[in-house]
Amino acid sequence: MSSRYKYKDKDSGVALVSFNAKWISWAHTSAAYSQLACISVFDHGIARDRFEFGTRLLIGSLAGRFAAAFLGALIIGMSLHFHKIVENQYHGYPSEWFPSVSATIGDRYPERSFFMVFIAITSGPRFALVALWYLLTSRPGKILPKFVAAIGLFRTLTCGGWTYVTSTDDHNWHDIFMISYLVATIPWTAGCLALSPSNAKAIKYRKYIATAFFTTIIPMVYFFIQHKIHRVPGAYTTYSFFEWSLIIYDVAFDAVTALDFDKFEIVVKDVNGLGKGLNSSRQPTVALEKEKEKSKATAVVFNTRFSWSKLFDTAADVYHGYVFWSMLTSLGILIWYFPLWYMGISGYEVFILSTISPLFLGFKSFRVLVVRNLRLCHLLSLMGILAWKVTKPAYRLFVVGFAVSTACLSWAATVSSESAHEDRLESRILAWMTGLVLSSAMKFAWRTNNPIWPIMNAHNDGHNGLGLGLAVLASLQFTRRTPSAGRIFTDDRKTGFSMLAALGVAGLFFALHSLLSDTSTMILWVWTGYPVRGPLSVPHGWFAMASMTAGLLTGIYRPRLVSTWTAFGVGCIGAAILTVHSNWYGYYGALAVAFYLMAVSIPLLTAASQKNPAITFGLGFLIYNFVVLFHVWVVAYAFVPGGPLVREHTDWVMVTMMLLIGAGVFNLTLRNARLRQSQELVMHEHHRKYYALALSAINIFFLATAYMRFPTNDYKPYHQDSRVMTAGIWTIHFSLDNFMWSSEYRIRDLIKELEVDVIGLLESDLQHIIMGNRDTTQILAEELGMYVDYGPGPNKHTWGAALLSKFPILNSTHHLLPSPVGELAPAIHATLDVYGELVDIFVFHSGQEEDPEDRRLQAEYMSKLMGSSPRPSILLSYLVTRPLKGNYNTYVSHTSGMHDVDPSDWDRWCEYILYKQLQRVGYARVSRNTITDTELQVAKFVVPKGDEEKGRIAAINGDADRRNRRAIENEVPEDWRFPSVFRGNGVRGHRYHVFNEPRYYRP
Repeated sequence: MSSRYKYKDKDSGVALVSFNAKWISWAHTSAAYSQLACISVFDHGIARDRFEFGTRLLIGSLAGRFAAAFLGALIIGMSLHFHKIVENQYHGYPSEWFPSVSATIGDRYPERSFFMVFIAITSGPRFALVALWYLLTSRPGKILPKFVAAIGLFRTLTCGGWTYVTSTDDHNWHDIFMISYLVATIPWTAGCLALSPSNAKAIKYRKYIATAFFTTIIPMVYFFIQHKIHRVPGAYTTYSFFEWSLIIYDVAFDAVTALDFDKFEIVVKDVNGLGKGLNSSRQPTVALEKEKEKSKATAVVFNTRFSWSKLFDTAADVYHGYVFWSMLTSLGILIWYFPLWYMGISGYEVFILSTISPLFLGFKSFRVLVVRNLRLCHLLSLMGILAWKVTKPAYRLFVVGFAVSTACLSWAATVSSESAHEDRLESRILAWMTGLVLSSAMKFAWRTNNPIWPIMNAHNDGHNGLGLGLAVLASLQFTRRTPSAGRIFTDDRKTGFSMLAALGVAGLFFALHSLLSDTSTMILWVWTGYPVRGPLSVPHGWFAMASMTAGLLTGIYRPRLVSTWTAFGVGCIGAAILTVHSNWYGYYGALAVAFYLMAVSIPLLTAASQKNPAITFGLGFLIYNFVVLFHVWVVAYAFVPGGPLVREHTDWVMVTMMLLIGAGVFNLTLRNARLRQSQELVMHEHHRKYYALALSAINIFFLATAYMRFPTNDYKPYHQDSRVMTAGIWTIHFSLDNFMWSSEYRIRDLIKELEVDVIGLLESDLQHIIMGNRDTTQILAEELGMYVDYGPGPNKHTWGAALLSKFPILNSTHHLLPSPVGELAPAIHATLDVYGELVDIFVFHSGQEEDPEDRRLQAEYMSKLMGSSPRPSILLSYLVTRPLKGNYNTYVSHTSGMHDVDPSDWDRWCEYILYKQLQRVGYARVSRNTITDTELQVAKFVVPKGDEEKGRIAAINGDADRRNRRAIENEVPEDWRFPSVFRGNGVRGHRYHVFNEPRYYRP
């Protein structure tokens, strides 16, 4: 270093590192004309505060490099290749008239090369900025500055990754670098806000810019979906403006550091002695006041000393909470398996009472025994994960029932025994609720399955062994401290009433289980079909996750606020909107419900923990079970005594749920009115900050998964050159196979190997407690590359009908057919774009055999619905009728205009495929093996092109002899044939049966 930059007064501060801003200027402003004057001024030593000038020059240079790189590439690209870079896979100029960032910087020469040169120059100032920020914010014993610095370095490297490896070069690696960069932006932004020095102006700017950045993501994602899924002309141009805005905000956020570097001199000298926490005794009162202001601005989240051991403790506690929710949500699936096969009450339903084990805590000696052996009790509850080793369904249910019973007992005893210690009690409850958030995130990552459920194994993407190992470690860590036993509980007005608390616990646990255990549940409540007018499970599921997170944090920092009747009123309004309305408006109500339920969970469970656990949790879980049965009976009314009294009354369930929570809120208002203000305002920052970090990590994990799961929508049929469409119908029995294993992947394999382009799935609505709040269509759609319509949602009280298609779904309408006595019959009427022609698909599940009048009315309804379509059509259905008899002649009639795919197939009773105005070329029935109780039926059709071909097909379909003429396999083109792998004994138990081979037809 030149001698003229040496310090004359070495005692005036602490020199952290020698740094000459001149070299930053020379290295990073050589190509920016706006920086030339600054270089000259700096070289002549005119600046009074050399480091302040140098750091401002650094930031200006960094922004200049981004401006030169991005804007320079934009100007060159629009000048040389305007029409090419504004064109996307669907539209071009003039519908699209502004390019995206990726098209600007990654597709063409010379703008790509220009960008890469200047972004390379940017890297130096970027690394220097990260280093300087660390030196400014580091403190003895604090890990957060090191973490933020590591994130800053990681962002810089991944930025180089997605800018130098473009989507044209390697699409996968470009996406990996891009998602890594975007995900790392969240902790970088939060960390910079938390570490901001006491500079109110800088903190204000950071908040504004960060808010603008993350707010911009919402409309950006919306317009990207409009472009990618709905193919709206001009949507990509609008999306591009938001994308460019993110670049501006990203650079502007880092540019604010110029306001913070004025504490240093040219050699990065901390004149106040704050850089390493020195000279703290010399800080003037003004500095202390600024630190207080900073603490207030950053919500005091990161002021206490960071500890790796406490972070590990928090992770273990959250995972243990996740295990509890995993077992609780799996119990209903295992119970449901038995009445599903018995088609009625089986007796195994009694295991729903597994949760009421806290009732035994009413006996003091038993309570003392449990509290003194909590580690053993929590470890025994892990048998619910080990249950995957039990192959016999009944025994597996016994094991899981015991595990759930032990888990409820253990958690109730834990929070009850910790009730005398406010901070430890809050930590336990936070672990319980954050475990639910993690459970929802894991289910999203596993596409609504849970990797440690007892219905999962190595063949269907389960990770039970790993989950069990982690659960044992987490349980040991969770129970490392044994609470005191033998606390005497009273029921006085000072701490509320046990009975009211029990009602609140019942309503809360039912709400959390039924609505928030999966982020797609409430999305499907408001789903109405195509065109999409509401949220999608991917990516909008994160909105529910964000609402849950925000609600939980609000509940711990503002418990009095969420314990009011005003907050309860907001929750009730949200529940009403969710129940009554659809699409985005209905989902806004869902987000309000998610926020309120998580927020009120903290004060409700805190109050319940301070009363007799036998009442608050034992009785609470008993009432919860009754509401669960109520929730089941509104759909399964045909199988239970008294069911018709509550059929189709989800609104009653929601009212009951909110009334129960209201009882808990009433208890809170009584309790809060008699507690001293000082008692509630005790701050427990030493554990809250770790749970805030845990929630942030879960949200980052969710967002990364959402990005990886975002649909490509570039699906192609199997035989597009021959204009062949293979359509199928299958009753999938709620995605549980004969041995109680989740069957989605086995279903996927058969559909893929049969080369099915369009398939209707029946008994497919799994978004209920008894079915685990699952969605099989998510797995199938993503694995097979298909568009999906879930059909009537879980609040429409049907067993479900879904449609998956390789062809774009242009429009779909959901129908609930007349069912005055029996179960509701769902139907989907969808219009597909099949090789440029509009084809209607009907998916329909008729009522059960015991209700003939229902089935007659439904047949008339469907016949008229199919007859109303002038387009080529296919019915994929479950009709419950014999061929050529009864209601069959209503479905296949002049009114409907439909023809049977094979009138000579006499062996059918349930599944039928009908069609009109299409050339049928093949029909097959494929055995199910042990996947479900119903075979898969498939048919092949050739879609006519042009009026002449359509007229020829119409003439053939009008002649029964020609329509039903059969040809041998060698007489039809190869693309018309079914796969040969299923001939003979077939594969994995799947084979052509009834006919022993497929039937082929040729007009």
